[in-house]
Amino acid sequence: MHPPAVRPALSRVGLAGVEAVVRLGVDEPSSQPFAARIDCAVEPARGRPAAGAARFDDVVAAVVREVVVGAPGMRAERLVQEVAERVRARLDAPRAEVTIAARFPERRPAPVSGTPTQEISTLHAHAVASARGTRRAVGVSAQGITAAPHAQAVLAAHARERLAAGGFSPAEIARALERIPVATHDQRGTGTLHLGCPEDCAAAFDVPVLLAIVEDAMSSEIFELMKRSDEGAVVERAHRRPRTAGDCVGAMVGGAVERFGDLPDDAFVAAEQENFETVHRHCVVAERAGLLGDLRREVATGEAVARPTSLRAWLDAAGAA
Repeated sequence: MHPPAVRPALSRVGLAGVEAVVRLGVDEPSSQPFAARIDCAVEPARGRPAAGAARFDDVVAAVVREVVVGAPGMRAERLVQEVAERVRARLDAPRAEVTIAARFPERRPAPVSGTPTQEISTLHAHAVASARGTRRAVGVSAQGITAAPHAQAVLAAHARERLAAGGFSPAEIARALERIPVATHDQRGTGTLHLGCPEDCAAAFDVPVLLAIVEDAMSSEIFELMKRSDEGAVVERAHRRPRTAGDCVGAMVGGAVERFGDLPDDAFVAAEQENFETVHRHCVVAERAGLLGDLRREVATGEAVARPTSLRAWLDAAGAA
């Protein structure tokens, strides 16, 4: 066997798509098992391992086994931090990054019938370990329904014209449209909200609060198991709260600013919304990300801060001077 003629230095190496059942604490001291996907990558020193060094994938796999399989349950941000720091130390690497995505249940009753239902959301955790410390982020993704406000405004205008032509007074028309939700087209959407802390921040993340912010940002939450009465309640709620993808992002940012006031200004927030359109073949996406201090000022003053970034850019900046 002949070695390759060109052996470029590597910028990243590791494992992607490791599937494992992990014990995570989400909203209570006692942890529970979740099916998770784990990615781990390192930035090797000088671009390649030293002579006789252990293979990158062997070290990563061993650490994942120790922390994920052998250790008791822990919070998601602590788990990814443990893996990233151990991998970096054993490989003497400048940086190590770990991400985890785990599906977790939320038990709640349907809105009218009270039918027990279980909604499945996704928990995300990221950690980047460097000589400066470990940068962490936690997020959730959840589904909901959004109702289109612009189409609803068009239909409401048409309804006013028809009612006026039928002899109804302006006061009667206003009262009718206030009592009866106007039709529009709906979308099933996925909202994602991340909170991140820089290397010198030891704050814990409240996953149920993140989930509540994401679900409340959309026109209505959805339920896997419902009776007809529940379906009617969800549809009516959505049509009384029409929102675009951008509206959902704005609501998530506002919720994060309000609910996480104890975090420092250099904490990071990233909100994303993707709506699966019903009257179009495409999807609509919207995003906003930035430092919490900047977003606080933006919410308070209404003036946009001219340095939005992304979760990827914020993680890549870990360890920079």
